[in-house]
Amino acid sequence: MKTQQQAIDDIACQILKLETLDTRNSGEFDFHELAVWQIKEALQAAYKAGNEQTKQ
Repeated sequence: MKTQQQAIDDIACQILKLETLDTRNSGEFDFHELAVWQIKEALQAAYKAGNEQTKQ
């Protein structure tokens, strides 16, 4: 079973193509352009992960 943080990191990496969610204090690393369909897919994945957590 994944932890909440593992699920978040996986979604960020796999769907949003973000290397890390850590703040790096650099505009080029901390701000990203994302398409609305990427955001939608990430939110759907987060919702699904939350539902799976509550079923266990």
